[in-house]
Order: sequence, then C-alpha cells, then structure tokens
Amino acid sequence: MISSTDRIEKKMLLRAPQERVWRAISNAKEFGTWFGVEFEGDFAPGKSMVGKMVPTKADADVAKMQEHYRGMTFEMTVERIEPMHHFSYRWHPFAIDPSIDYSNEPTTLVEFTLESTSGGTMLTVLETGFDAIPLARRTVAWEANNGGWTMQTSLLENYLKLATS
Repeated sequence: MISSTDRIEKKMLLRAPQERVWRAISNAKEFGTWFGVEFEGDFAPGKSMVGKMVPTKADADVAKMQEHYRGMTFEMTVERIEPMHHFSYRWHPFAIDPSIDYSNEPTTLVEFTLESTSGGTMLTVLETGFDAIPLARRTVAWEANNGGWTMQTSLLENYLKLATS
C-alpha cells in the first residue's frame, strides 16, 4: 500500500471536453504553455524530454512567481500514453537547486487520468514515489509538489478557459 506521505493526489472537474483536456496534457507544446516549460519535440513513451522553464501563459500572477526559474532545466521521461485517458512521466521532484546532481536519486511517477463526465472532464493527477526520495529532501519535495499540483491544476483550468474564449 502507498502511504499518504508517498503520494499526492488532486482531482478537478474541468469544464471542457475530454478531447480538449487530452490535447492540453499530452501535447508537449500545449503542456508547456500552461505548465511553464518549453520543450523541443513531441511526447512519446520512453522518450526523455529536456525543456527550459519559462513563465506560464495561463496566469499573469503565477508567471511572475515562475520568472525566478526562467531558463532552468526541466527533465522528464514519458512513461505511458493511452490516448484520451492516461498520460504519465517520471521526474525528479522539486529539483530546483542547480548545484545538486539529482540524476542518482529515484524519480517520482506523475500520472494524469481523464474521465468524461456530464459536466466536462474529471482530471486526476497522482504523483507517487516520495518515500524513496532521500530523507534530507523528501518532506520539502512533497510539500512543494503538493502545493505545486494545486497551482498547476488551476493553471490547466485557466488555460482551457483561455483557449476556448
């Protein structure tokens, strides 16, 4: 069983069709627009992606907060893509200190799951694997990502509203 300190789970009803939400999470360019990262190339299972952090285009206030991280490297490896339903990747959580080499640390798994509902699309974001992160940074990584996923799901919601207006 996964412990509560090992996982972060966020659920949100997005008032957009499943196909539109799917594009926003599974298309590297669209994902980067709301998340705040520029990638070269497309997401594909097993593909390692390296991007540069940039401010989100979905919220001006959050973009100001993200400005501090502009140009930092963002690395992830795509795990699974099940069209219209599931997108997942692995990354090093809260890997923001450029003086630390995170490559020897375990990664966490981030999963986006979509389910069509009468009111739009239910999004579940699940990040697991924090209990394997070195103890010295486990709590701060969990806390940062817990708040980060609250912000990111809100950015996705804003992005979808902007894209349809």
